[in-house]
Amino acid sequence: MGKSKTKPNGKKPPTEEKKPYIEPDYTKVRVVDFDLKELVVLPPEIDLNEWLASNTTTFFNLINLQYSTVSEFCTGDTCPVMSACNTTYYWYDEKGKKTKCTAPQYVDFVMSSVQKLVTDEDIFPTKYGKEFPNAFDSLVKKICRYLFHVLAHIFWSHYKETVAMELHGHLNTLYTHFIVFIREFNLMDPKETSIMDDLTEALCTPLPPPPQNHVTER
Repeated sequence: MGKSKTKPNGKKPPTEEKKPYIEPDYTKVRVVDFDLKELVVLPPEIDLNEWLASNTTTFFNLINLQYSTVSEFCTGDTCPVMSACNTTYYWYDEKGKKTKCTAPQYVDFVMSSVQKLVTDEDIFPTKYGKEFPNAFDSLVKKICRYLFHVLAHIFWSHYKETVAMELHGHLNTLYTHFIVFIREFNLMDPKETSIMDDLTEALCTPLPPPPQNHVTER
């Protein structure tokens, strides 16, 4: 008989890593105090594709900007793989070939491929009367999936630096706005965002109202 292993697969159970980004002192820091859900609802006179296009482009620019604040800390040495919460993301090129790459390489692939899409007039038309392609919603879903990976990586690997720069309020608000948007239009499978469910719950729960000051002015 072979040696008995404590676990059938010989792997240690994963240790629960500390997640500073879900601590209440941090999650309560936001840059807006109004309801983000109202911001994402499709206005009655706007075409759905137009709305998806303008929001997706805005999120791309904001997430790119947010990542640029920590990019000097995200190197091949600090982040040899693109990961978040025990999940590793691989890049698939246009031919579907899987590439293992460092986090900065992965983010670079994401940003350059999304930039190419959102600036392509045939895919994201800006001129009046130009039609959106048939598969537009699936492209938007693909972009959202990539952008979510970048956000998750910032929280997972670079939250300390974000807090040190006092930018966590911006990051929290951007993440909440993005999640509310993708939920409103079912742009991602809940399974794909489940790695950040604890953060989503902490951020998408409305903050308690500030204590009322009972001194009335005369």
